[in-house]
Amino acid sequence: MRKFQVTVNGTIYEVAVEEVSEGQAPVVVPVIASNPTPAVAKTVSAPKSSVSESSVLADAVKIIAPMPGTIVDIKVKEGEVVKEGEVVVILEAMKMENEIVATTTGKVRSIHVSKGASVDSGDLIVSIGS
Repeated sequence: MRKFQVTVNGTIYEVAVEEVSEGQAPVVVPVIASNPTPAVAKTVSAPKSSVSESSVLADAVKIIAPMPGTIVDIKVKEGEVVKEGEVVVILEAMKMENEIVATTTGKVRSIHVSKGASVDSGDLIVSIGS
């Protein structure tokens, strides 16, 4: 565990940070103000995706969310062959529908989201392999 000092709006906080691997239990990170304000505990959850490493092949190309938003449609099914540039998911962000396309030609190995799900930038959406 590493400790850092962080200044927020002029208040200095001492923060302890612990790196966790995917799939580990949530970690409680104490945030302690250096002034008389009482300490606050914040809970940091494990990553949303509970994808096992076996479901994402090492050679699979990972399609990730380029921005936060909501999945409004999934255009492919697992096992389906897609071509580079083919739309795999429609992601709504800021009231606009964005087409998320395959970055390679291959078979859809795994779909990691569902229709209506909220995603953050960098979340895994689809894995494509040969």
